[in-house]
Amino acid sequence: MSKFFAASDSDSETSSDEMIQDHRQIRTQAVTYQWSDSEDEEKRVVRSMKDKRFDEIKNVIKHVTNHKKIKDMAKVLSSFEDLCKVYEKSRRVLEKESISTPRFFIKCLAELEDFINEVWEDKEGKKLMSKNNAKSLTALRQKFRKFLKQSFENEVNNYRAAPDGEEVEEESEEGDQEKVDTVVPKEEVPKEIPEEQSDSDSWFESSSSEESSDDDPENLTLEYFRKNRTADGDSKKKKTEKKKKPKEFKPIRDSDEEWTEVTSVERPKLFPKDAEITIEAVLKKMVEFVATRGKKGTDRYQMVEVLVELRKICFAHNLGDGIQIKILFSLLPAIFDYNPNMATCMKSEMWEQTLICMEELMELLECNPDIHVGEHIPEDSECLEGEVRIRGSILSLVERLDEEFTKMLQSVDAHSTDYVERLRDERKVYELIVRTEKYIESKFYTTSDEICRIYLKRIEYIHYKFDAKVVDDPSKLTEEDDPVKIMDRLSKYIYTKDMTDRIRTRAILCQIYHHAIHDKWFEARDLMLMSHLQDTIAHSDVPTQILYNRAMVQLGLCAFRQGHIKDAHNCLVDMQSGGRSKELLAQGLLMQRAHERTAEQEKLEKRRQIPYHRHINLELLECVYLISAMLLEVPYLAAHELDARRRMISKNFHHVLRLSEKQAVVGPPETMREHIVAASKAMKVGDWLACKQYLINEKMQQKVWSLIHKSTAVKSMLERKIQEESLRTYLFTYAHVYNSLSLESVCFQFELPMSVVHSIISKMIINEELMASLDEPTKTLVMHRTEPTHVQALCLQLSEKVSNLIETNEKLAEMKHGSYFFKQNNSNSGQQQNRQNEDYPRRSQTQQRGDRQRNVRFA
Repeated sequence: MSKFFAASDSDSETSSDEMIQDHRQIRTQAVTYQWSDSEDEEKRVVRSMKDKRFDEIKNVIKHVTNHKKIKDMAKVLSSFEDLCKVYEKSRRVLEKESISTPRFFIKCLAELEDFINEVWEDKEGKKLMSKNNAKSLTALRQKFRKFLKQSFENEVNNYRAAPDGEEVEEESEEGDQEKVDTVVPKEEVPKEIPEEQSDSDSWFESSSSEESSDDDPENLTLEYFRKNRTADGDSKKKKTEKKKKPKEFKPIRDSDEEWTEVTSVERPKLFPKDAEITIEAVLKKMVEFVATRGKKGTDRYQMVEVLVELRKICFAHNLGDGIQIKILFSLLPAIFDYNPNMATCMKSEMWEQTLICMEELMELLECNPDIHVGEHIPEDSECLEGEVRIRGSILSLVERLDEEFTKMLQSVDAHSTDYVERLRDERKVYELIVRTEKYIESKFYTTSDEICRIYLKRIEYIHYKFDAKVVDDPSKLTEEDDPVKIMDRLSKYIYTKDMTDRIRTRAILCQIYHHAIHDKWFEARDLMLMSHLQDTIAHSDVPTQILYNRAMVQLGLCAFRQGHIKDAHNCLVDMQSGGRSKELLAQGLLMQRAHERTAEQEKLEKRRQIPYHRHINLELLECVYLISAMLLEVPYLAAHELDARRRMISKNFHHVLRLSEKQAVVGPPETMREHIVAASKAMKVGDWLACKQYLINEKMQQKVWSLIHKSTAVKSMLERKIQEESLRTYLFTYAHVYNSLSLESVCFQFELPMSVVHSIISKMIINEELMASLDEPTKTLVMHRTEPTHVQALCLQLSEKVSNLIETNEKLAEMKHGSYFFKQNNSNSGQQQNRQNEDYPRRSQTQQRGDRQRNVRFA
């Protein structure tokens, strides 16, 4: 007994009772070992269906919250779909019990809506997303809006109006409900028993516990087999007391007290307090930090801070401008290296700091002309006192600054105010380039290569800017203000001094571009033809090829404005034929059907994109090309209507016409293409007035003609071209109808002067396009009717096709029977024999002539 139970001294108990007690204890012990796996048993809880559904919703909300933290949009989408399914299940339970939508569910929807809007507006973050996350974000946004609009729009709005008002009440109600629904048996806590009464009362306690736990014998054995019950209870109480210990909150600061400014970052201490600061000490410290540049684990921001602090120390101790320039030549590359990714741009704060440092460096160099700076100075011969000589390249820094400025413009949304604010820095960059150019020209040790490089930078900033004064009144411009003269001076120096093909090629293309936008057609055309760039441009780098495409487009637009329709079409046909003008001009990326780009290719192409303010209007480009093709193609189609072997001048124009013909119902034109198609149909029948109204109206004025300088002159030129080409089309189409045609009626119909009509018809007769003759006394056009009629032309085409078909069938029959090659060889041998027989008299005559000459020579 003492081995399993507490010892008892009473002798009143019989042995039979002890045997029953032992038997009962053994039976309960087996049950105990079978079911008690842990010391703390799980509480059995009776729960309602509503609570189960609420727990499911809360679990899914927990998953949604976790996925939102890591911005895994694919997992957020799948968790949201699960949330919708779980809520659909619980909705039926809520409707039965007439319970409203739970507050925590509405809160989850409101937070999820804020999260989706925040991620959607973060454009930089969306660019860095993977394709799967980007697609999931779009799908999630659409599904969430639809789900919210159907059922919960009012609830979410009410929650946003009072987000914390009803939440506390609902939580308290839910807590009370849980207390009612859950049935938990009270656990009896054993009281501490004094040592004196432990022996006498132990058997009584065991017997009473047995009587109370006949139905559940596990409780008895757990109490007696548990060791150190009081110690464990005390330790648990201490743990719970530690956990439930309330936090001590600091008192809130009174509003009357003053706030003190706290500096987040301390200045780096470079020198001890009593150290003597000299140029050698500063230079040694700078070299020590610069030597860590590019190494793994180097803090780039700390390096920038150290160099800025060194500048302040030098300025405070008046160490001279030489050491200031030396530190700036190390500080600017450190700022450029702060962003390790070459594909992305630097932050706006670092960009502003870079501009300030560049301006300070230029001021120091301009104020100290005696200081020699260049790459030709070796590091060993540098001197910062007396005759200052510093190794460094201001030209390289300016070129890197220009690259970073281009990347800044590429990364900003072109339709936002940030782009406009960033574009204001273009003037500062251009002024730095001009100051660098003057500084480099003033130094005697500057090479021609460096001058060509800085000239090209200035040319690239000038060539795309249109100045209306150059076109309207160039006499008012001085040499310093005239961009054409500046371009001419800089380009001629590069043509004569440059030793690399790339700089010279880019300078030529920039000058062609500049001449073209200022309507100097003949200068731009002659420069393009004399340079022969169209033959060698395929071997150039990609940015130069992009510049060539842009120059050709501007050349074509200039030819159109000057009335050279054929030249305009020839310049633009290569750009518009493939439908890839946007990609060829580096104004955006197109989806490739054949294959997808790799990540590296996409990064490279994005870095080549032209900033938005340099873009060429693609709608204007397409309009000019289609109008030029219409003026050339429609008369040609009318002249060769029955010619089966006619060639196409513009495939793109034919494609547009075919698409319009496939339409079942053709309404009034709305887009630019529809206007041009309607105008070409009117020109086919010789209706020049309708053709003009389709091309020159208010819609086309807003879309196209308002983008052209002096659009009135261009529209009058286009009207004259429409009249002339409509006249030619009319004569080609209806020549077989007339025996003779009065020139006066033609002038009245097309509103052209007699001289112009006479000139057009004379050219058509000379070029044998029109079989007719002019009768000068009567001023009539007499048709000769030598051309076949429509039926005759169709008969000729039919006979030609039938003859070709017969020849093909004969060849197939001969090849089938095996006599084709034999006949072909015989015919070839017969032809050779005939040729030999024909050539025999000729050969004999030449032989006799040679014999006579030989006899004369040797006589």
